Amino acid sequence: MATSALFSTATLLPVGMALHALAYFCGACASFGIAYTVTAIALVGSFFARNTIKAPSYPPVTVIKPLRGMETALLPNLVSFCEQVYPGAVQYLFGVHDPDDPALEVVEELRRLHPGAHITVVADSKLHGSNRKVSNLLNMLPSAVHEFFVFADSDVSVGRDYLRRIMDELQAERVGLVTCAYVGVPDPGFWPRFSARAIDYQFLPGVAMGLALGLAKPCFGQTIALRRKTLDEIGGLRQFSNFLAEDHAIGCAVRATGQKVVIPGFVIGHACTESTASRLIEHELRWSRTIRRIDPLGHFGSALSYPVALSVFALLLAGASMWSVWLLIAALCARVLLQIRIDTTLRRPVRDFWLLPLWDLIAFAILCASFLSSRVVWRGVSFNVDRRGLLKITPANRSAKESTLSRDPSR
Repeated sequence: MATSALFSTATLLPVGMALHALAYFCGACASFGIAYTVTAIALVGSFFARNTIKAPSYPPVTVIKPLRGMETALLPNLVSFCEQVYPGAVQYLFGVHDPDDPALEVVEELRRLHPGAHITVVADSKLHGSNRKVSNLLNMLPSAVHEFFVFADSDVSVGRDYLRRIMDELQAERVGLVTCAYVGVPDPGFWPRFSARAIDYQFLPGVAMGLALGLAKPCFGQTIALRRKTLDEIGGLRQFSNFLAEDHAIGCAVRATGQKVVIPGFVIGHACTESTASRLIEHELRWSRTIRRIDPLGHFGSALSYPVALSVFALLLAGASMWSVWLLIAALCARVLLQIRIDTTLRRPVRDFWLLPLWDLIAFAILCASFLSSRVVWRGVSFNVDRRGLLKITPANRSAKESTLSRDPSR
């Protein structure tokens, strides 16, 4: 009996020591995350404070927008582009794969609202690779009439000075491409609000931090502005037709020519339309696994930007000891202050604090899950993403892909 008790005690001691060590490790990581969050609070203001030198002139621009389906806010999003205060000529080039796509009805309404706008529509089902958005763009490019291109997604809304500010940046010395950070614009409902929080309080601070410290070289598909000449210099769009993250690949190609990729100090709106938990998790998991393939080390290190989740682990492992309780309180306060900073900077109401820690826990779980597989689901089709970020359709889904694409053409 005594021998059994001694054996149990001897066994439990190393386990207890390991748990305490793990608790302190999680606590140290959470402390780093708190410091990261506090730093991001300061750098968000610096991001928006950057000034741009005004361009001497404003040349004609072609705005290129791939469309697919009847999105909730498609008309107001397109109207925001047609209401630009821009001194130069603007061509609005819209493209679909299916001539019966309901998005074309919205384009016709746009023509009615803005009869003076130069609107061109291309309906072409030709495919150039697995990325149907790139295929759509390739089909549209021959109809672009100007030498400056602004590629912009259909689910984007912009301010009236958007084009002017883009062209101010693009005409600066050695600038080859301009892209834009963005904030979430949720559809009505609970899950779209969650999606918007992922953008506003995780993505945006990460952009501000990465740019300020030189840790990131992003390029975002919501806006890619460049010259026709630059697009020719990098070999055109066809080479990106099998990339999941074609925006990142385009940015890398432009930087390889010795030109700069610039992110102005303003944001545009990105529609958050994930109406169910499964759609939201599917979208976030695809995004997370894409980032892992692009920047595996940075993606792994991004776990340190989740102080709430890390401090919860420390609390549980430490048996709710006082230091772990205070650490969780500090993490929650830091995240709340970050939300206040971002909302006040963007001049919008500060609300729904309780959603922030809940989303942080879900997002951390998605981050962990992203390391378990390279499979992503895009438009209902299963792909594997290789180390270069290329889409490889899984054999079991090849016939499903053909069926899906025939009835649901993507951008």
